[in-house]
Amino acid sequence: MAAKIATRDAYGKALVRLGERHPQIVVLDADLSKSTKTAEFARVYPERFFQVGIAEQNLMGTAAGLALTGKIPFASTFAVFATGRAFEQIRNSIAYPCLKVRIAATHAGISVGEDGASHQAIEDIAIMRALPHMTVVVPADARETEKAVEALLNWEGPAYLRMGRLALPAVYEEDYSFSLGRAVQLRAGADATIIACGLMVYEALQAAEVLAREGIEVRILNMHTIKPLDEEAVLRAAQETGAIVTAEEHSIIGGLGSAVAEVLSEKHPVYLYRLGLRDCFGESGAPGALLKKYGLTATNLVEATRSVIKSKKN
Repeated sequence: MAAKIATRDAYGKALVRLGERHPQIVVLDADLSKSTKTAEFARVYPERFFQVGIAEQNLMGTAAGLALTGKIPFASTFAVFATGRAFEQIRNSIAYPCLKVRIAATHAGISVGEDGASHQAIEDIAIMRALPHMTVVVPADARETEKAVEALLNWEGPAYLRMGRLALPAVYEEDYSFSLGRAVQLRAGADATIIACGLMVYEALQAAEVLAREGIEVRILNMHTIKPLDEEAVLRAAQETGAIVTAEEHSIIGGLGSAVAEVLSEKHPVYLYRLGLRDCFGESGAPGALLKKYGLTATNLVEATRSVIKSKKN
């Protein structure tokens, strides 16, 4: 089995690799470059790296200014600081004028671990998804992160790239073809569909293996782009499988589950279960223990899938 790699590590490597071919890339950080993995870009391209200090509002304002000069800025900090402390600047200086700024946020979700609730962004997808013009991307593994960073170079308007601290198993091979706004079907199935993002994609695949041994075939969709959502893939899954479970390392309020529910309620209602944090904060603890406590495991997905299939049959 391939070594586990954190999405933030893949992000740092992608910046260095792409920086050579794309001189318009600039990178900004808010005193967290070792953690966000932008430090290597700073070492290789010091003249294109801007350390603004612990000043997240300034981070976003400076990124907006650089975008106006034709640069492609990647503004990096922890997700809870990017979307919380700098929301007004993102809204008014980046999203409103539809500038080509990439907000590359790391340490999202409860898998941040021992840093605790104050550092565990569990509402950031909801915040960013609500902003007009904003694209929201949540990669499932290192390979997908690299592909997403490259795809965002030519994507118009602002984007929020959500990454984690935890090293993750590989979902994709090197030849993986990534397309923003298009869900990836990782497994076929007609009994139900699991739509997942981020680290929950691997858990969904593990759950499907368990269910297959019971004779239950589950479709797995990696919804790496939360906005714009691939409505066509959601509706096809609803029509062909009749039951859906969403899975995200985020609050069920406003995130992937909400985005899917909005589409289904308007266009094709089916049985739906949203797996995620249920209106609560995280806490300090080991990442694996926290994911288990808050019900973000393959076992929980198996139970949820069985439940929606039973509801569909009744």
